[in-house]
Amino acid sequence: MFKFLKKYARQMRLVVGLGLLASVSGQVLAHGERNQEPFLRMRTVHFYDMKWNTTEVPVNGEIVVSGTFRLFPEWPGNLPPPKRVFLGNGTPGPVLARTESWIGDVPAIQSGQLELDRDYTFRSVYKARIPGNHHVHPMLNVEGAGPLLGPGNWLAITGNREDFRLPIDTIDGTHIENLETWGVGTVFKWHALWFAIALVYMLWWLRKPLLMPRFLATEAGNDDLLITRGDRMWGAAFMVGTLVIVVAGANWAEAKYPRTVPLQGGEATWEPLPKQAASVKIAVKRATYDVPGRSMKINVTLTNNGPKPVQVGEFLTAGLRFVNHDVPVAMANIDPLFPKDLIPPSGLKVGDNTPIAPGESRTMMLEATDAAWEVERLTSLINDPDNRVGALVFFFDADGNRSISTLSGPIVPFFGAGK
Repeated sequence: MFKFLKKYARQMRLVVGLGLLASVSGQVLAHGERNQEPFLRMRTVHFYDMKWNTTEVPVNGEIVVSGTFRLFPEWPGNLPPPKRVFLGNGTPGPVLARTESWIGDVPAIQSGQLELDRDYTFRSVYKARIPGNHHVHPMLNVEGAGPLLGPGNWLAITGNREDFRLPIDTIDGTHIENLETWGVGTVFKWHALWFAIALVYMLWWLRKPLLMPRFLATEAGNDDLLITRGDRMWGAAFMVGTLVIVVAGANWAEAKYPRTVPLQGGEATWEPLPKQAASVKIAVKRATYDVPGRSMKINVTLTNNGPKPVQVGEFLTAGLRFVNHDVPVAMANIDPLFPKDLIPPSGLKVGDNTPIAPGESRTMMLEATDAAWEVERLTSLINDPDNRVGALVFFFDADGNRSISTLSGPIVPFFGAGK
């Protein structure tokens, strides 16, 4: 028996050690988006033009995350449409305090409805709260569909947790030095009062015989003897005292805080960006995912309906940006602070890199090959009952002008070693 316990103790120490290792490993504490099914990441919301104003900030420092997102036109049929959406942020706990939130020029402090196949700009401002290395994502919470995460970036917060302050000025001019701790003492006092009342009430009944004597008295038909006249008077006193405390507390709060605003139940209205017709129409002829080669190959027909020749510059899906290295303006479109792990170094291979002339239709192969498919767990799309790929394709003309087209179509997994 002793040997068994000793062996079990060693195993427990190993488990605890692994748990502590996981708790300090940034790779474990981040990338929760990888647990989401590929159809959620490919066919719901596509974030682009993402910017983080910094990747390192002290406690109380400001972080600004901004960009644009498009709600995919072929929204999955098994998800509710985005009729009630809230702009949030994905972080490992309350490591940031959000101080501003905007969709377009309208505050996004409430939920609202968004339209499919439309683009919206957003901007969120955060205040650094807890030191550490944290993965920060933009996020749309869709009623019935849950959180839909955008690309995440690492943020290093330095300093001391105790130095955090969140000052605000209320509508009546009162200055609050730290909203995080304001009024906490009052909350503790009221909780202590009700806890004491509950404890006294419980001890009153615990002083009497408990389960078995009560059961026997009930079985014998003497249950009317279990509650005495004193018990009834004690209970009535507690009821009256509770009502008095509630009424007195409400009057005290009304006198101390005469100007209050109730929680708002309305919804915001956000206007999307002006809709621009895609200058290039994309028709997917065949899409395959080479499982052993970690390569997505899409045979497409591109029709340029715009006034200028264009080139394929970028293929974006699930936060991954496959950029065509042969198009300099596409490479210049990458923000220096954009997370490097979401820009596969292999880039996007295009079958024919010559510009597509206005009115021309051209069939070519788009090839996105990288281990990122495996790292981001997007290869599980082969297990989806509805195998479809969704992406945004960016086209650029010689003047650096950009147009965005939606790519969507069925995809077939390939397990062989063929081409």
